[in-house]
Amino acid sequence: MIDIRIAATLAAITVVAFGAEGAGTSSRHGQILSTPAPADTDSVRLVLAPEGNEARYRVRERIARFEFPSDAVGATNDLTGTMVLDETGKVVAAESKFVVDLRTLKSGRDRRDRYLQRRTLETELYPTIELVLTELPGLPFPLPESGAFSFELVGDMTLHGVTRQIGWQVTAEAKDGGFYGTATTSFTFDAFEMTQPRMAMLLSVADTIRLEYDFRLIPDRSSGS
Repeated sequence: MIDIRIAATLAAITVVAFGAEGAGTSSRHGQILSTPAPADTDSVRLVLAPEGNEARYRVRERIARFEFPSDAVGATNDLTGTMVLDETGKVVAAESKFVVDLRTLKSGRDRRDRYLQRRTLETELYPTIELVLTELPGLPFPLPESGAFSFELVGDMTLHGVTRQIGWQVTAEAKDGGFYGTATTSFTFDAFEMTQPRMAMLLSVADTIRLEYDFRLIPDRSSGS
């Protein structure tokens, strides 16, 4: 009877020290180390919601009859876009692109709009601006279900027939099953080989263009995401 009890005790010590086979534990220097199960994270596919998406440009200008400079602002809601993240949270560039129709930009001044379309943007030749997402530094993953967060967006932007890598600053909020926020960037006219506006009514136009994108993205239910 004594031998049986000693054998049972030794067996129990062995199980604790080295881990029972198939129990999901391992040991190091006599300590029990739990092996966590891998996170079951699926890929994510986000598309534009029916409402809540607007792209804008801002350019500082000074008009002849006004004493102080102001921002020329043109906007459009004519956008399409998709953002796809793989199981690790890395952007899938081949499936992640946003497109803005520049022909529908409106600033509230028809003369300005016509000039930009004909002379600066040349929309008859280059009707859209395209942004292919390549990196999302700082994006939390899995994506938050609520609350505010910020990250960077890096992408290849094609404007006026020229493609450049552009960085954007993004602030976002997870709410109501989707993501709201604003992405901003800036660059010069020359960076995309565009002619800086020169109009009789303008005393000056800044060389820097600021782009803003107010977005609302939602899961693509048609893909099962």
